[in-house]
Amino acid sequence: MDLQQVFINSTGRLRSGWRLLIFVFVYVAMLFIIGTGARIVYAVTLMVVPNPRLGSYLESMLWRVTLLAAALVAGFICTRWLEALPWRALGLSLHDGWLRDLLFGSAVGIASLALATGIATAGGGLSFTTFARGEFLQVVRALALSAVLFVVAALAEEALARGYPLQTMTRAGLAGLGILITSLAFAGLHFTNPNFSTGIPFLNLVIAGVWFAVAYLRTRSLWFPLGIHWAWNWALGSFFGLPVSGTALVQHSLLHGTDLGPAWLTGGAFGIEGGMACTITLIVSTIFIWRTRLVSSTEELKRLTSQENPIPAPSTDQL
Repeated sequence: MDLQQVFINSTGRLRSGWRLLIFVFVYVAMLFIIGTGARIVYAVTLMVVPNPRLGSYLESMLWRVTLLAAALVAGFICTRWLEALPWRALGLSLHDGWLRDLLFGSAVGIASLALATGIATAGGGLSFTTFARGEFLQVVRALALSAVLFVVAALAEEALARGYPLQTMTRAGLAGLGILITSLAFAGLHFTNPNFSTGIPFLNLVIAGVWFAVAYLRTRSLWFPLGIHWAWNWALGSFFGLPVSGTALVQHSLLHGTDLGPAWLTGGAFGIEGGMACTITLIVSTIFIWRTRLVSSTEELKRLTSQENPIPAPSTDQL
């Protein structure tokens, strides 16, 4: 193999491993640039607006919007520059069936979380109480605000892991390797979460990465895994009142969950995502997603993500 073959594949494109590495560098650069811009805007706001009060919710939202913007900009730059493909190749355009994929994914996410909590509850590991009568308006507000936050947070993670990195590896015929890399990276994103450990929590996060990757591969669209991802988190924190990946994000949930143990079943302080009830659920749900006929990919998205150097069909979308 000559030096050129180390960098260029048989179709004349830069090899997928180099493309993936470039994406990482571009993402870090975009995160720095966009994050710096956000901090400058915030600093100017502090000088112009007397006593601004963003609150923890808006601060969390701004951080996640920054992560999302960095992932999308980096993904578009690499998709366009490295592979001469349009924006719609990333799977976030309003393609045929996008809303169906999002809604069905949301249903799968909620149903899967309900199955996990059902297993843990049946095993005597969880109990639930309802919110107090005077908390009704607070609960409704929390359900709505947390839904928006969870959508943005989930989309940021999907755009980063199941966006360009998985897509470019799939085009290279290395979908299995792409799933492994992105699933390990997805688990790694949670290393700093409260109460994280490298036992069952790490295993479940890797399996969750596979779960979302399979959802992407079935539709070649990010709308389906986005629906699963945000709805799982929303049901977990806002409906059942349990920690989301180790963090208690919602104060006024519809139900209040109490962990009775054992931790190997319920996840303990990390939440249900750290227990075997979640492991079983993720495996069952992944098999269901892979085998169901209720979702499929459009012909264009399949063509744009199934081979090196695909030729985009004519479209009014100039991106």
